[in-house]
Amino acid sequence: MIAGGFGTGKTTMVRSVSDIEPLTTEETLTQASAGVDNLIGVTDKTHTTVSLDFGKIALNDSLMLYLFGTPGQERFWFLWNGLFKGALGAVVLVDTRRLDTSFRAIEEMERQNVPFVVALNVFPDSRDFPFDEIRDALDVPAHTPVVAFDARDRAASREVLVTLVQYLKDHSAAALEPR
Repeated sequence: MIAGGFGTGKTTMVRSVSDIEPLTTEETLTQASAGVDNLIGVTDKTHTTVSLDFGKIALNDSLMLYLFGTPGQERFWFLWNGLFKGALGAVVLVDTRRLDTSFRAIEEMERQNVPFVVALNVFPDSRDFPFDEIRDALDVPAHTPVVAFDARDRAASREVLVTLVQYLKDHSAAALEPR
């Protein structure tokens, strides 16, 4: 799963890294979302995911990842439950300019017991914080990987997924067994 708050770059990551043309469910933001969606910090955003994004990537000859990007707006969070079924792990995207938009995603990973990595999507005007400060602010355990990347960059997005798979392999070998 690629999860995170509204406008953290989930659709961008799925688009950048997918080996196939990704399925996206983006719609134009309209006045109907005014007062419903929190646009603080993303006032230039014109589209939003209303269901999910889907893509896939082969990390090697024997490992294919199916990528499901979650919608970020609170009004669509009920869809997350279905997306968690069968999920081996997740990438929680974080925008360091708006950490509060990531709390819900991290809480949901912990509630659903889905192993995850935290990926700081570096926006052009993002401040650079030490990973330990980010970890403390998000209240994630010391063993949870925190990485920084640019969701627009295929190689960087791929490395985040490799970090997730390595984390799953090291901490939850059973999760990677064929079902």
